[in-house]
Amino acid sequence: MAVFDHGQSDFPDQALVLQPESNPKQAMVAVPRPNYEPELIQRYGGAGPRYTSYPTAVQFHEDFSAVRWLEAIADSNRLPIPPDLSVYVHVPFCASPCFYCGCNRVITRSPLVGKRFLVSLEREIALLAPHFDADRQLRQVHLGGGTPTYLDCDQLDELLKLVSKYFRLADDAEVGLEVDPRTVAPGDIGRLAGMGFNRLSIGIQDFDQAVQKAVNREQDNARIAGLIGAARAVGFASISVDLIYGLPLQTARSFARTIEAVIELRPDRISLFNYAHMPHMFKAQRQIDESQLPAPEEKIRIFRASMHSLLDAGYEFIGMDHFALPEDSLVRAKREGSLVRNFQGYATGGDLDLIGLGPSAISKVNDAFAQNRRDLEGWEIDLAEDRLPIWRGLICSIDDRLRAEIIGRIMCDNRLDFREVERHYELSFRRYFADELRALEPLADDGLIEWTATGFQVTPSGLLFLRAIASRFDAYLGQDGSSRPRFSRIV
Repeated sequence: MAVFDHGQSDFPDQALVLQPESNPKQAMVAVPRPNYEPELIQRYGGAGPRYTSYPTAVQFHEDFSAVRWLEAIADSNRLPIPPDLSVYVHVPFCASPCFYCGCNRVITRSPLVGKRFLVSLEREIALLAPHFDADRQLRQVHLGGGTPTYLDCDQLDELLKLVSKYFRLADDAEVGLEVDPRTVAPGDIGRLAGMGFNRLSIGIQDFDQAVQKAVNREQDNARIAGLIGAARAVGFASISVDLIYGLPLQTARSFARTIEAVIELRPDRISLFNYAHMPHMFKAQRQIDESQLPAPEEKIRIFRASMHSLLDAGYEFIGMDHFALPEDSLVRAKREGSLVRNFQGYATGGDLDLIGLGPSAISKVNDAFAQNRRDLEGWEIDLAEDRLPIWRGLICSIDDRLRAEIIGRIMCDNRLDFREVERHYELSFRRYFADELRALEPLADDGLIEWTATGFQVTPSGLLFLRAIASRFDAYLGQDGSSRPRFSRIV
């Protein structure tokens, strides 16, 4: 039985959770218990970047050309030890709109778009792959969207074969697929494993059927259990699920039932995303009845109850909205200090160059970001005319790299050691970041961070506000962390 909070306002900073010693997944652990006061949420819960990159995509500019992108790849090849590679493929198609969605997608039911997409995708890979040294192995492949499983099994097989044709896929590569459970049957899982997929991410969002109807994503909940069971049976290395809190009609009590059901399924990873209602940016969200959205106080109760239930069930808190079982590679990466933030959220493989393929996909190679054209038609036209479909990008300055490392350590390690930064960049941290340290003082006074002899540590109460803490080092924002309407709320 999952445990959930009925709305108490105070929690101890730390509680000892006892689990049966006979189950290694549920060993005795001490877990942090944040205390989220309404005043803190009002003060630090405003809009801010999610820091899947720094600088954020808001800073990308159209002066960045395909020529500059190829130069950045050449620079990466010339490094003493060029990093291996990771590929992200953005499959933009969906058969129907989920009203909460802010992703770049094309709503269609045409059976022909997948075939045409693969033709353009091969052209993009063929234009780009020869610019990477052939001895650089491909260690990660991830298919996102949209709905990657809009493509049928034959097309998914063709896509992976295209990637393997042009890149040297490592024998132990992580090959992940985002799955809409309405588009894949448990009987398909064995075939997906045979193609080479070994990591599965299933979009659940909420098991409550009234919530599903309100966001236009009605699904067969029983099928999800079948998908997870089938993936385990064929030996998938990792199974993750996505949930969203803050959707219309959700309450702490109703979402606790979803959390309880997810815990019973025991996925390796859980992403618990905060719904960002931004109808001025995402047209589909205008279909949501705003009067049905949970109030901010209820939203906090949902998150708090969910976090406590997951911790009680043996999951470890990775950061912000990610949880994982103790043996998962995300947990190992966090313990080893190799956890990173990228455009898929928290991830391993921080030492890899990222190649983004498909409309709107973002790449990160060495000190350069490059983003493809967002519109499907424009992306296709560029490729048909043998042009890389680069829309915009950015070359990081030394200051950008410095701040990216600091923000990454805050988001991933939940601490910062000034000495480590000083060793890498040969500067006096307290002098270089004097303004930023002054901007952190109110957060320390409010108990979100604790100063140490050589830096600071994020407190349990500060975990919800990691974005606010990191934003104090963002040179593109005001020192008070002020942001723009295009960013979602932190809480």
